[in-house]
Amino acid sequence: MISIVAVDEKWGIGKNNGLLFDIKADMRHFVEHTRGKVVIMGSNTLRSLPGGMPLKNRVNIVLDPEGSDADAAAKGYTLVRSLDALLKKASGYAPDDVYVIGGAMMYRTLLPYCSAAIVTKVQADGGAQVFYENLDLLPQWTLAESSAPVVDSGYTMTFCTYRNTSPKPLA
Repeated sequence: MISIVAVDEKWGIGKNNGLLFDIKADMRHFVEHTRGKVVIMGSNTLRSLPGGMPLKNRVNIVLDPEGSDADAAAKGYTLVRSLDALLKKASGYAPDDVYVIGGAMMYRTLLPYCSAAIVTKVQADGGAQVFYENLDLLPQWTLAESSAPVVDSGYTMTFCTYRNTSPKPLA
């Protein structure tokens, strides 16, 4: 499983149930990695997407203990109601095809199971209310690669890949 996220300079990821930045280059980067893959999210992340609809051209798995089977069927996503059910469902896919896309609680809960994290580091303070783990401070995470700085939409960012030296097994 792989975590994919954009963070500000304080590792902030969101405020008011939305993203901190609207950066076209980051969105393209996200789509390039996740199109045709499996994305895992919490219920708040699903609600934050346009129209509360799952992402197109992906298998969407949503963890929502109070979720509605009727809503999942109507919108076309897979509903799971517990972490155990989520891990079991995710284990049915190739690990490198499964991406955790938020929100903060999903990232925090699933990060130990991720073998990699793809992090867009934006050189700005987004005034975040929720934060991602600072991978630079976690001993089991190492920075494997980092792009040259990219400037887009008025922001400078780097695309980084971190590797987890000891991910937990999904099943």
